[in-house]
Amino acid sequence: MLDIYVCEDHAMQRQAIAQIIEHTLLIEEPDMRLVLETGDPHVLLETVTNSQNTGVYFLDIDLGSDINGMKLAQKIRLADPRGFIIFITAHSELGFMTFQYRVEAMDFILKDNPAELKVKIRECLFHALELYTLQTNRTHKVCTIETGGRKISVDYEDILFFETSGNIHKVILHAKDRQIEFSGAIKELADTLGDPFVRCHRSFLVNKHNIAETDVKNRIIRFANGETCLMSTRLGKGL
Repeated sequence: MLDIYVCEDHAMQRQAIAQIIEHTLLIEEPDMRLVLETGDPHVLLETVTNSQNTGVYFLDIDLGSDINGMKLAQKIRLADPRGFIIFITAHSELGFMTFQYRVEAMDFILKDNPAELKVKIRECLFHALELYTLQTNRTHKVCTIETGGRKISVDYEDILFFETSGNIHKVILHAKDRQIEFSGAIKELADTLGDPFVRCHRSFLVNKHNIAETDVKNRIIRFANGETCLMSTRLGKGL
């Protein structure tokens, strides 16, 4: 999942940018979320420093602060080297500064055309998601699932287990920070995913790397986040 941040000191303009983003997320449901909209670059930096997710950053250049948008982008690069930075400004003449500051900006959007602003923000969001998915696939094993007309990629290392849903022909993916229901079957997933996923019960497929404890007596598997799943006697021996 990608986290989205907006830093714009003009309240009405910040609200307009955030509304475009929220509308895009609501209608098209990409695997992204708006985490923060602020006029204070220091607040954004504090939030990013404490986050482990890759971000998409919409930044004004003139922030009315001791840190301008270019310097903010430099500091973001240190905390989030893979992040995607987009500048939104009324000052077209400042575009050359993105090269001077070497912040590798994805785009430079002008505020003077509201219709174009909406289109460009949407394009940047989906281009960032496309690049992020490609980067992730190269560096990590990922499980890509389809649900509700969208594709969601989850790193193997973030998956705790899969569980057969109470809804017919559905499976629930239990990740460290969320649950996702999608069409599928445990047997098919076991055959497709392979190591490190192990069938421990007819209704459960677990990531053995994320198991915190196995209670053989009560046939229960526990994970670090407190979730549990069942373990059958027969399949538990294989685990």
